[in-house]
Amino acid sequence: MGQGFCSLDEFLTGRGRFAVGAPLKGQVAWLVAFLVVAGMAYGAVMGSFSALAAGRQHQLLYSAAKVPMLLLVTFLLCLPSFFVINAVTGLRDDFGEAVKAVVAAQACVAVALAGLAPFTVLFYLSSSDYTLAVFFNGVMFALATLAAQIVVRRYYGPLIQRSPRHRIMFLLWLALYIFVGIQMAWGLRPFVGDPNAPVAFFRADAWSNAYIVIVHLVAHFLKTISQF
Repeated sequence: MGQGFCSLDEFLTGRGRFAVGAPLKGQVAWLVAFLVVAGMAYGAVMGSFSALAAGRQHQLLYSAAKVPMLLLVTFLLCLPSFFVINAVTGLRDDFGEAVKAVVAAQACVAVALAGLAPFTVLFYLSSSDYTLAVFFNGVMFALATLAAQIVVRRYYGPLIQRSPRHRIMFLLWLALYIFVGIQMAWGLRPFVGDPNAPVAFFRADAWSNAYIVIVHLVAHFLKTISQF
């Protein structure tokens, strides 16, 4: 346990085995562990919105499993396109370092989510509105993604100094990851769990358009705010 916290501290501060320029070997296992453990912790908190009712406890397990799944599957879906773009732009030799940066970003997203979990608990205690709960968790994911940019920029810095084209690659990765991640999150739902719907690992209409739903969520949020 102590070694795990020490490694997490080194990762967040960019020291030791996670220092810029350190070889990727020895880091991958820790990065995946951070992603899985922290992702499961936040997923369980997400699922607690409806899982505390009788007969719904397995929503905790479903949600805990699906947050790491979301991050890993989104990463794997984006990786082939990212490789092709890097190769076409003449950055193939730097691809290993670029992958190190984006893998670290996935781990940081999960760790940041775990750190934001108390705010989610507080929101759940103060509101029983399911739609707002979904919107709030979307905001938490957005904040965690922003926090992860500190880590990814730390590792991308030397690449950008080597070639300005890496700055464009970084922005393309961010746009691609967010675009795919939003749709993937919609496909993997429910994460929060509608108290008025039966517990299920996937919704029947999993592959509808996530962006239309986001518009409705934002509209619902603005309407609620205007009533205060």
